Amino acid sequence: MTVTTQAAIRIDGVSRTFVSKRGETVQALDHISFDVDEGEFVSIVGPSGCGKSTLLKIIAGLIPASAGHVLIGGQPVAGPRSDIGFVFQQPVLLPWRTVKANVMLPVEVLKLDRRDGERRAADLLETVGLSNFANHYPMELSGGMQQRVGIARALVHDPVLLLMDEPFGALDAMTREHMTLELLNIWSAYRKTVLFVTHSIAEAVFLADRVVTMTARPGRVAEVVTIDLPRPRDLALMNTPEFGRYVSHIRALLNARGGLD
Repeated sequence: MTVTTQAAIRIDGVSRTFVSKRGETVQALDHISFDVDEGEFVSIVGPSGCGKSTLLKIIAGLIPASAGHVLIGGQPVAGPRSDIGFVFQQPVLLPWRTVKANVMLPVEVLKLDRRDGERRAADLLETVGLSNFANHYPMELSGGMQQRVGIARALVHDPVLLLMDEPFGALDAMTREHMTLELLNIWSAYRKTVLFVTHSIAEAVFLADRVVTMTARPGRVAEVVTIDLPRPRDLALMNTPEFGRYVSHIRALLNARGGLD
């Protein structure tokens, strides 16, 4: 695949193999290449086990690529980076810390200026609609509220890149729809570069500027689909013929390459 000359994130020929518990060599990713521009929202969809989450971990520097490399701001990723925010499938909040204290955790770990961190945490909690819950504990929040805390925590240290690994997968359908709108509002406010993994084609199209579709294992890029739909977006967009055509096209790509299950 051709990559552009300038990009905020460059994934170039990334492959990943590992040894299974049976001692077998398994190839999870096979020569993944694509670029992400600064401030762009890119969704990644593909069958279960195709390496989507593995790719995010490689980009974050949590695990190494077996071949190829990732560049962020022109610099190779050689290990865990402090300038990346990561939102996981579960909020993984510390139950003994308040909402505000959970959001402040990266500020403490990275030893950033506390006053700036507190100001940014307050701004983020206001953006995600949780200012009145700053002194509550995770057990007092709904699943959607907990995930909003996780998003605020991932942004509090002002990362250059936000990685999101199926963050809404455990939510009910109505909460999930609400959270997609919340995420777009947050993205519009902060304009971070986002890579968003999901199993929902409609969610991928609704959120993204482009959708990277992947094949079944070993994961390869089937096609990068540009989503030429106007912003700002609301749920009514999902009922339009244009939206339906994108969803149908991506579903056909995935069905031809192994489906989503």
